[in-house]
Amino acid sequence: MARAHLISSPNVSSLTTGSNLWGRKLSFNTIYFQSTLGSDGSKASKHSIKAEIQYNPLRFQQSPFNHNYKSIDRGATCEVTNKNYVVKADSVPSSESESESSNSKNIVNSVKTFMAVLYEFIYPYALFAQTSASISASLLAVEKLSDISPLFFIGLLQAVLPHSFMLLYVNGVNQLFDFEIDKINKPYLPLASGKISFRSCAIIVALSAILGLGINLMIGSPALIWNFVLSVTLWTCYSVNLPFLRWKKNPVQTSLLMFFCWTLLIPITYFLHMQTFVLKRPLVFTRSLIVSLLFMSFYSIGLALSKDIPDVEGDIKHGVDSFAARLGQKKVFWISVFLFEMAFGVAFLAAASSSSPFWIKFVTSLGNVALGSILWYQTKYVDVTNPASGRSFYSFMWKLLMGSYVLLPLIR
Repeated sequence: MARAHLISSPNVSSLTTGSNLWGRKLSFNTIYFQSTLGSDGSKASKHSIKAEIQYNPLRFQQSPFNHNYKSIDRGATCEVTNKNYVVKADSVPSSESESESSNSKNIVNSVKTFMAVLYEFIYPYALFAQTSASISASLLAVEKLSDISPLFFIGLLQAVLPHSFMLLYVNGVNQLFDFEIDKINKPYLPLASGKISFRSCAIIVALSAILGLGINLMIGSPALIWNFVLSVTLWTCYSVNLPFLRWKKNPVQTSLLMFFCWTLLIPITYFLHMQTFVLKRPLVFTRSLIVSLLFMSFYSIGLALSKDIPDVEGDIKHGVDSFAARLGQKKVFWISVFLFEMAFGVAFLAAASSSSPFWIKFVTSLGNVALGSILWYQTKYVDVTNPASGRSFYSFMWKLLMGSYVLLPLIR
């Protein structure tokens, strides 16, 4: 049996302290491996290996994980083999932690993208206007400051939350059945632009209807239930392309629908919810509610007319007979402006003749004058033949409506 003897003669060629410590070099010279063969009587062979280890602590200040070892062969003979071994440390994050971090980022980015698409899907101006309408109508039921209590805010949340699902349903149904028209009139919408699939849009619409109705039934307010059921039914008839439906093709039906929902359904149901369900008071139509109804009777018709001004091209191509397509964009634009100004005029007269304290009369009167003046000033920048300008004007009218919703509850 072979025997092996290891004989090494270390020789420290360089060992310094201080600043040279970082360049320390250790050498082990003349390492002999001697093997003696036994029974075969073969001649003993001796091999010498000269190894040199370079050591630099600076290289080991990186992460101790995932070392890669590299062997460099510089040649070999039957007698001598010289090899240099260099230890190379790479700081590489573990695959598991890298995967977890990547998955977390992907989830966060997916949620952000979905919320952004959902925000565009619901029409931001409609969401803000509906929320303002619910707050304004709820404030109409307030008789004294003590009414604004935690109970009031709970009732307000009950009105706003399910109505958001109703908006998702209404706008989603409209986009599903206006898909081809929106490619021409509104190519930026999520469904028309391809940001969301047709199937996903249908799922959102169905879930919104189920969640909205379910939440309203859990709350148990009759006014909110009627609000949801009637809104979903009427706006479905407006959009769905079935016999005797698709009311948006008829401009008179469209105007009547806008008038009923924004002038009667929304203000009255939210007022009843707060007055009878939350505050537990008998039904009384206050002066402020009547003023709001008169204001919205003009403003809602103006919205119904102006919304079709930028969509004439697609409407004509797909047989939608709007007032803008029938009478012309410019004429409908000025009719809408007249109706908006009439609404501000009604609010101004009601504010000036109210029995409120002087400072409230002054603020509400001046506020309505300011809103009417801003509208008139804005008209000179509107190009009715430019769809982008028409949409900007329509969106601007919703913003002015939100300003009116702040003033209307103050008129007593």
